[in-house]
Amino acid sequence: MGSPSTELLINASGLHTYYGASHILRGIDFSVARSETIGLMGRNGMGKSTLLKSIMGLVKPRAGAVEIMGQAMTGRAPYEIARLGIAYVPEGRGIFGNLSVVENLKMAARAGTRGQRDWTYDRVLETFPRLKERLGHGGQQLSGGEQQMLTIGRALMTNPDVLILDEATEGLAPLIAREIWRICGLIRESGISSVIVDKNWKHVTQITDRNVILVKGQVVFAGTSDELHAQPGLLEQHLGV
Repeated sequence: MGSPSTELLINASGLHTYYGASHILRGIDFSVARSETIGLMGRNGMGKSTLLKSIMGLVKPRAGAVEIMGQAMTGRAPYEIARLGIAYVPEGRGIFGNLSVVENLKMAARAGTRGQRDWTYDRVLETFPRLKERLGHGGQQLSGGEQQMLTIGRALMTNPDVLILDEATEGLAPLIAREIWRICGLIRESGISSVIVDKNWKHVTQITDRNVILVKGQVVFAGTSDELHAQPGLLEQHLGV
């Protein structure tokens, strides 16, 4: 996936991941190049979150390899993978409810792998004006949409090379979801690579360079948004409600 000259920030090959006796990922290849935005799609239970967790070291694949920034990182601890410039926004968000918005953001602040500090505290607040109005609020006092904004903002404070968003707009009101999509577009423009999991393929494909569809732990499609839109039958079969 990508030409030899493409710098791959994440390169997973031949991944087989199990939960107990259940064989979830079945030989998946998945890569993310610098400045690339990828949509990871498929119905529930097809292996999307398991793939992300296998990359992030939260689940150890039984076979296959994960390289991050050219380094072999299969099954390594999540903090080691995060240090290499991968920020992960999990389904369920994972904010610190007993900390304020300010504390949640500032605790994550650090330079990126190349010393970059493009995403400062001030820039995050400019990007998320709703958070600016709630700086003293505890994480548990925020709405679901505000928590999602806080989690993305906190991830950006690490100045990542890759941002992984699992269920970007799950359960959010349409107005808030639209705001999250706007922010995903800004992240793309800033040059950060991203992997976006979301059920709304129409929104996903508006901002992605490439899309991958999983069915029962296998890749059934990998290609550009234009290539995907040109196959309505494929969309209906694997993503239609």
